[in-house]
Amino acid sequence: MGTFRVIFYEKEDGSRPAEEYLNSISPKMVARIYSTIELLKENGNQVRMPRSEYLQDGIFQIRAQQEGNISRVLYFFAVGKTIVLTNGFTKKAPKTPPAEIELAKKYRADYERREAQKK
Repeated sequence: MGTFRVIFYEKEDGSRPAEEYLNSISPKMVARIYSTIELLKENGNQVRMPRSEYLQDGIFQIRAQQEGNISRVLYFFAVGKTIVLTNGFTKKAPKTPPAEIELAKKYRADYERREAQKK
């Protein structure tokens, strides 16, 4: 059991964008991503390049490569040593698309708003 808890961000409609992305890619790529998720559970923000990278404004990405394909799953750290996986994509350009980062920020804002309502 790791120090950190890793969860999928869930939209109001119950869908989980990062989980849906993982279900759409090859099993080998998923295995690589889950091996990094295990590292995150144990080491949190100590996981660095090439497996995890800080992007901006509290958003990070898991990096995985398999047979020329590059997958990314974005995440953020929440209260209570929780890591929330927001969205994923297959990378085609050298830089992470700004729209993907904005989506992760939007999901984080929604997650934090709904968590605050629970209290």
